[in-house]
Amino acid sequence: QVQLVESGGGLVQAGGSLRLSCAASGRTFSNYGVAWFRQAPGSQREFVAAITRSGGTYHADSVKGRFTISRDNNKNTMYLQMNSLKPEDTARYYCAARGDSDGLIYPARSDYGYWGQGTQVTVSS
Repeated sequence: QVQLVESGGGLVQAGGSLRLSCAASGRTFSNYGVAWFRQAPGSQREFVAAITRSGGTYHADSVKGRFTISRDNNKNTMYLQMNSLKPEDTARYYCAARGDSDGLIYPARSDYGYWGQGTQVTVSS
């Protein structure tokens, strides 16, 4: 009932920055909690950051202080600002959404029913 499309990935040197965007269509974005996950080749898809419909956020320890999740409900878009990128940040980044009825943060992949196709982020050393 909601479609998600990521953009903004690319190749960047260590220490650089990228801003990922996730554009939603279908139901209004304000009805959903959204999150970013990432997956490197041969590894599990891991939680990066999440934001509730009311704007509450949580960032994984590995990115805290470097990445910032935000949302613009008027544009049906959420973002991941990534600064001080490291080679270990290299992964495919996925936008995910779930119905948000309690305003809590859900960090598990299985908590999200809607996913984008992902956008590749590669950080060179």
